[in-house]
Amino acid sequence: MSETPPSSGLPKPTPRWVRPFWFTFGVICVGLAFVGAALPLLPTTPFLLLAAYGFARSSKRLHDWLMAHRQFGPLIRDWRDHGAIRPRTKWISVAVMALMPPIAFLAGAPLWTLGVQIPVLVASGAFILSRPDPPPSA
Repeated sequence: MSETPPSSGLPKPTPRWVRPFWFTFGVICVGLAFVGAALPLLPTTPFLLLAAYGFARSSKRLHDWLMAHRQFGPLIRDWRDHGAIRPRTKWISVAVMALMPPIAFLAGAPLWTLGVQIPVLVASGAFILSRPDPPPSA
């Protein structure tokens, strides 16, 4: 009886004609992640995860660059390997989310938008806080 070889964790080879789509997707996501690093309303990490996904299917060089990035690589690896978010990242995310409704109110946003914004932010914060911490060696 033959055993199935263990998965290397890498995706199956992508057909050549699909690679430009994944490459473009990855570049757009990296751009959004960099913008999100500066703007409190736009998340960074989800776009980095999506960029890593796209680059893994289109460009080994860019995927390796992203995974080796000093700031972004550890976030991606923590999520990929453990489904984890570092405690500092969790608390910064939740703090920024807590600031958004007062800022929106002071900016004159209609009250109905706060009625939508607050439950979405509470659910997002609960999800982030429920993720495990990465192991100490990560």
